[in-house]
Amino acid sequence: MKLKKLLAVMLAGTMLLGSMAGCGQKAETEDKGDAKTEGSADKGKDSEGKTISVAAIETAYGSEMWTKVAEAFTEETGINVEVTTDKNLEDVIGPSMQGGEYPDVVHLATGREAALTEQFIKDNLISDITDVLDMTVPGEDVKVSEKIAGGFTDTSLTNPYGDGKTYLAPMFYSPCGLFYNAGLFEEKGWTVPTTWDEMWELGEKAKEEDIALFTYPTAGYFDAFFYALMHETMGDDFSKALTYEDGIWDTEGAKQAFDIVAKLATYTEKTTPANANDNDFRKNQQLVLDNKALFMPNGNWVIGEMEDAPKADGFEWGFTALPAVKEGGERASYTFFEQIWMPAEAKEQDLGKEFIAYLYSDEAAKIFFDKGGAVQPIEGMSDMITDDNTKLYYSIYDTGAVAVMDAFAATEPIEGLTTRSTFFDPVNSLVTGDKTEQDWIDQIKADSAKFHEALK
Repeated sequence: MKLKKLLAVMLAGTMLLGSMAGCGQKAETEDKGDAKTEGSADKGKDSEGKTISVAAIETAYGSEMWTKVAEAFTEETGINVEVTTDKNLEDVIGPSMQGGEYPDVVHLATGREAALTEQFIKDNLISDITDVLDMTVPGEDVKVSEKIAGGFTDTSLTNPYGDGKTYLAPMFYSPCGLFYNAGLFEEKGWTVPTTWDEMWELGEKAKEEDIALFTYPTAGYFDAFFYALMHETMGDDFSKALTYEDGIWDTEGAKQAFDIVAKLATYTEKTTPANANDNDFRKNQQLVLDNKALFMPNGNWVIGEMEDAPKADGFEWGFTALPAVKEGGERASYTFFEQIWMPAEAKEQDLGKEFIAYLYSDEAAKIFFDKGGAVQPIEGMSDMITDDNTKLYYSIYDTGAVAVMDAFAATEPIEGLTTRSTFFDPVNSLVTGDKTEQDWIDQIKADSAKFHEALK
């Protein structure tokens, strides 16, 4: 079988990367009511005593939250849950799947080096779970579709086939945007820019005080930044850019995005490229904490990363979406989110779907947050968070920012070529002056032709 061969190859020695997950602060949430719907109660009578298996990647959120959620689900439905968690989940579940034994539910996001989820998608070995959206959340009287925040189920990350169905359900999410020292802005009487023109004006003010407008941890952090920016500048052409459509990089919207990045490079702290690597990236983050740079693109995990780092007097984390291209225009914030899915060969399809539906309950959301700091993309989640710092980040979409979640389409491997090396890494060279904006554009056009061909 194709899958068995695939798993055998993967298990032969793939080095795995930890899934990037936010390390946000924990906070108390409001208690949930314990009302059960008649539907969930009736279903529980038929399924009580049965067992499902759930395999979940252990990230910075830890594993305890999964154990507690499983216990709560059993209490609610009578369905037993066998939970497997591991930081290298692919190595743990791979041998059993190779032998034909599949977990009923898998929490394993795309974007990992082993690419197990991507392979299941590519080989059509993943279940259609669209009907979960119409299910009533166990213990509540609302449908799953009514609980999940808008936009999270209509993306290439939940519907990889573009057929209008849902195959991967959205889980814990981390908004990405621009972090800054709110204390410095208050001290200087500066206003956070809402347009790129205002951003450039602020850059000139900061320059007078020997403060750079911008820095970034590594050029890889331009993924979230660039997706959000393209969404702002390209409008309906954004989706075409993600599939490397011929001629897309000659459009006005694409040129506008390139121009903004190139101009931002001239306002970037000049030491940034030298430290933009996996060992020294915190030095670039420290620039914001030391008031040597105003903004950096990042996700909420930066709070945990820099928790013990020295900070300027009066330092206070601030967070904002990208500035709009024009006054009153769209302000975008990219969101990384994890996914949960079901193998097509899973034995307990119906019960597995009921478990996934339960994950969007207030009860499950509270456990995930209290025990791991993980935040579900459900309506009203920000109202459940009482910690001011945490609420700041997760309420970004409540204050008018547009959530962006799609990414460049995956292709067949191309030797020596990745989307990062094409679109994001060259930013280092823009800052140092080793590449011009046109050099970068030419590279993108040439590489995009290869990416587009590899889609076929």
